[in-house]
Amino acid sequence: MERLTNLFDSNPQNNFFLLAGPCVVESEKLCFEVAETVLEICKRLEIPYIFKASYRKANRSRIDSFTGIGDIEGLEILEKVKLRFNIPVVTDIHSAEEAEMAAKYVDILQIPAFLSRQTDILLAAAATGKWVNIKKGQFLSPSSMKHAANKVLHAHNPNVMLTDRGTMFGYGDLIVDFRGIPEMKKTGLPVVMDITHSLQQPNQDSGITGGRPELIETIAKAAIAVGADGIFLETHPDPSNALSDGANMLPLDKVEKLLTQLIKIRKAVTS
Repeated sequence: MERLTNLFDSNPQNNFFLLAGPCVVESEKLCFEVAETVLEICKRLEIPYIFKASYRKANRSRIDSFTGIGDIEGLEILEKVKLRFNIPVVTDIHSAEEAEMAAKYVDILQIPAFLSRQTDILLAAAATGKWVNIKKGQFLSPSSMKHAANKVLHAHNPNVMLTDRGTMFGYGDLIVDFRGIPEMKKTGLPVVMDITHSLQQPNQDSGITGGRPELIETIAKAAIAVGADGIFLETHPDPSNALSDGANMLPLDKVEKLLTQLIKIRKAVTS
């Protein structure tokens, strides 16, 4: 846990922290490119940085959707990113059995939104002693997330953060209720806004999730303005050719401009 403790403690500018990377581990080359680029930006802007990528995507709509290059292969690439760039790494887990396996390679275990009420997964993640990032289910109220967090805290693991990723709005859209950020901050835990998944348009007839990436900047600015401690985003050098969730990713070459704008807002609301 020292890696994360140092990350949060060594933040003299009181900036938000950033979880960012591609949706899924497509290759070592992609992960290294994204990690190196975003890390350089974050160093210049003094933003604490955590690299994210899923070693496997378990919640795909279609049977022929890309799910990963292999569990161990993906986890080993995440570990290489961690060691090469000396940065923390976060990845999703999808079952209680995966918690112990993934914890050997990464610093933060992320509980997907669809699984945020699954007690066995939360307790297994807590038992590893790693940080646990719980994504708010699209079907849950912000106030109910205290119960998910309490499952991890009850297991004597205080290292919990909560991430909002929008709420279902009909069958094929999501909406962000920004009242949820201060509501979840009442827990005393770090609260993150996922500014890319919250713009997904799921349940399309094609079986391929759509998105509205042109609104990423809007969601991000509002999140920082209402007090989000962290920003979660997925980014890719070429979202149109990403193997997963390309429709709602931020192009890698637009990351620096967005983060620069967010720092200005953060300074305004904390001054």
